[in-house]
Amino acid sequence: MDGKTTSATPAPDYKATLNLPRTDFPMRAGLPKREPDWLARWARIGVYDRLREKEGRPPFVLHDGPPYANGHLHIGHALNKILKDMVVRSRQMMGFDARYIPGWDCHGLPIEWKIEEKYRQKGRDKDAVPVVEFRQECRDFAAGWVDVQRGEFQRLGITGRWDAPYLTMGHHAEAVIAAEFQTFLMNGLIYQGSKPVMWSPIEKTALAEAEVEYHDRQVDAVWVAFDVASGMDGAKLVIWTTTPWTLPSNRAVAYGPAISYGLYEVTGRPEECWARIGDRYLLADALAEDALAAMRLEPSMHRRLRDVMPEELNALTLAHPLRGAGGADGEWDYDVPLLPGDHVTDDAGTGFVHTAPSHGDDDYQLGLTHGLPMTHNVEADGSYRADLPLFGGEAILKPNGKPGGANKAVIDKMVEVGALLARRRLTISDAHSWRSKAPVIRLNRPQWFAAIDKPVGDGKDDHGETVRQRALTSIDTLVEWTPRSGRNRLHSMIEARPDWVLSRQRAWGVPLTCFTKKGAKPGDADFLLMDEQVNARITAAFEAEGADAWYAEGAKHRFLDGLHDPDAYDQVMDILDVWFDSGSTHAFTLRDRDDGSEDGLADLYLEGTDQHRGWFHSSMLQGCGTIGRAPYRAVLTHGFTLDQKGQKMSKSIGNTIAPQEVVDQYGADILRLWVAQADYTADLRIGPEILKGTADSYRRLRNTMRFLLGSLSDFSEADRTDPLEMPDLEKWVLHRMGQLDAQVRDGYAAYDFPGVWRAVFDFCTVELSAFYFDVRKDALYCDGETLRRRAARTVLDLLYHRLTTWLAPILTFTMEEVWLERHAGDDASVHMQDMPAPKPQWVDDGLAAQWDTVRRVRRVVTGALEVARRDKVIGSSLEAAPTVHVDAATKAVLDGVAFDDVCIVSAITVTTDAAPSDAFVLDEVPGVAVAFAHAEGGKCQRCWKVLPDVGHHGHDGVCARCDQALSDG
Repeated sequence: MDGKTTSATPAPDYKATLNLPRTDFPMRAGLPKREPDWLARWARIGVYDRLREKEGRPPFVLHDGPPYANGHLHIGHALNKILKDMVVRSRQMMGFDARYIPGWDCHGLPIEWKIEEKYRQKGRDKDAVPVVEFRQECRDFAAGWVDVQRGEFQRLGITGRWDAPYLTMGHHAEAVIAAEFQTFLMNGLIYQGSKPVMWSPIEKTALAEAEVEYHDRQVDAVWVAFDVASGMDGAKLVIWTTTPWTLPSNRAVAYGPAISYGLYEVTGRPEECWARIGDRYLLADALAEDALAAMRLEPSMHRRLRDVMPEELNALTLAHPLRGAGGADGEWDYDVPLLPGDHVTDDAGTGFVHTAPSHGDDDYQLGLTHGLPMTHNVEADGSYRADLPLFGGEAILKPNGKPGGANKAVIDKMVEVGALLARRRLTISDAHSWRSKAPVIRLNRPQWFAAIDKPVGDGKDDHGETVRQRALTSIDTLVEWTPRSGRNRLHSMIEARPDWVLSRQRAWGVPLTCFTKKGAKPGDADFLLMDEQVNARITAAFEAEGADAWYAEGAKHRFLDGLHDPDAYDQVMDILDVWFDSGSTHAFTLRDRDDGSEDGLADLYLEGTDQHRGWFHSSMLQGCGTIGRAPYRAVLTHGFTLDQKGQKMSKSIGNTIAPQEVVDQYGADILRLWVAQADYTADLRIGPEILKGTADSYRRLRNTMRFLLGSLSDFSEADRTDPLEMPDLEKWVLHRMGQLDAQVRDGYAAYDFPGVWRAVFDFCTVELSAFYFDVRKDALYCDGETLRRRAARTVLDLLYHRLTTWLAPILTFTMEEVWLERHAGDDASVHMQDMPAPKPQWVDDGLAAQWDTVRRVRRVVTGALEVARRDKVIGSSLEAAPTVHVDAATKAVLDGVAFDDVCIVSAITVTTDAAPSDAFVLDEVPGVAVAFAHAEGGKCQRCWKVLPDVGHHGHDGVCARCDQALSDG
């Protein structure tokens, strides 16, 4: 027999004798339909609870920043929770007891606003509803959304204590929040003050900086003249402001001591102009041209008379523009001092800053320094007090958030009294409530504050005596930041922030549980009642009934009878800033729960970058006021989600993507993989094309896992081979597994999920699928029970256990599917496994260097074969028997391996002879040339190699290797 078949003798069919892959693992994942079954299975077998039963493991606690319970999840929620889940799952599989208690922020204005909207639709007056009844409606609303969001989070494969989350509206939580406030109270940090705060006229409450977002809006900018009352007869000082409504509250004008000023005279004017010839204006030199141009004065219509020095400015007294105005009833007949202020610049305006201490931070501080009186011209609804002359009742903002009549009324009056010199419409970035989306104002209202620069009276001064000092020490020495820029951002915020405004004038939340003495004034020693017994009564009542106990009839007597005269005290009815609620979560979750933290601290807080001014910030301040330090050891921050073009997502634009849409189309694992692939430290893009790319990467990874499963279908311990006995190719794969194990563990420990995914994915697709699997398919399919095949399958089994556990934190559902293909049983789950123990002994850098040479030369051989295939010289690489020309050192390496198998050819010759001129070369692989030649012999009807011995064995039409396999089989 010569190995050739004729038409009279059909080729034998040996397909049934091959060890072809066998698996039920489908190429089409069908994740949207199948994932819910795995979720139900995890719940049934109690995976999370069973993991808690593993003893002797060091704890790792990621404390959940609570989402707000008032709507369906958006893609930012999914990003955040998936990142948290990858942290928790990876730490668990690396040997920790990784606990995760999800939680919800349930109090506050957004929920209250929803209930009020419902009342307005029904024509119902909120103020006519008993407060406890109103609060119950808020509670029911929040509870409903907690259930909805819980299901949506679980659908993403998020592990955690879903049956017992923490809720800020829970009775114990409300009791602890009250107790934490009382700790601030007893430490001497609480005071009532009157200073400008961010105020929402629409919602009639103070807002924290974290509750404010900035949007562009149009405003009226005005240039207004103040007559110099003494010190420079006949001169006028010009101010510029974008809040004309604050002018009735003006108490001073500020100048910059380092700014150059001059006196300018009007020498001409156009017909349409409020300036008058002969007027003399005080202006900053750098801004004079712009200011005079705004008055419609051309350069030829004015001249600079002289310098005006700071000493001269300091001696001037001004008159309010409304002094002596008809109908003003003397309201503004007072002197307006000119005061130095470091906050004044010559970047915009006139170099003089109109100062209303009731309506601005810098204004307020200047007022404190110089004893300026506060005004109370604006009510809680943003309208002027009814008895304010000229403007009483005018609103700054209408109930719909649009501009009211206050600005127009003030501007018209300035025109009438001859004080307005110019006006212009400008677009500025201004503060808006992130709930109502309406502008907010700075308004002086009596509020409750926590002092952050006052020594804390708790004796815990290891990290500083004040809240600010403790916070800055925590930031610098006690907390790790990922990325490091988070440290700088929070440090600058804490360093510059004012005292914490704790009070809100609303109903749904935890009240400020304190009492004030009637007749006493803020600042008096007995103004605030400070009694531990009273505090204990309050917290006990809250523990049993929740914070509603504060609003029950007779509450004041209940808490004070027998200890103090209830009639001598007023009960504070403001509620706490919800950021104090969420800042206190560490106390009732980490400290108080059995599944919390041993020392009450979290190993990690993980939220978006906006939480530097939100939860990271409030938790820092709250912890520094109660436990003396930050309640967390590390902080990780992620960016925001954008559409695939890099635009901010907006319902009005129509570029939003809801998590449920992705889950319904692709499955949760694709969304999880999108998170893992992206650099979360920057803003992340998502869209249809990006998700298609993610799904393609997933399919390629799934191919790898399918090959593993198919090749291991009947693998048993009897097949396992000692690594020391394996061929060098298998030892090289072990080397790469040893390297990757360290890379994966280090990556997960550093929260470098993109690095982990890229390393494992490239390994699977480039080194396994495109190289190792490709090379070893022949041995796996065609060998008998040889050492080579057993070694390969042993390596595949080791790969299987590592890949499934390495990737389980990312592809939670898919790796469970892969695991269950080989581990049947009611309680089997990859998520109850640890990553296999590291094998540093597998790492062999010398062997790796040799295989780098082998693979480098293989690239040239593969390139030469591709040319032959393209030119239709061959159909399969097994038809080739090329000659490879290399140097002696390279030849020595190649002679040590089965290089024909590595290159998937039937034969190969390695020589140090000079290469022919037409040999194939690659510029990027110098020193290697390949001369093509056809393989000689017959085609084995079982393995398809072309070999001289085909047909010379007992089984028809096969090579020696296949003949032996058939005989053994």
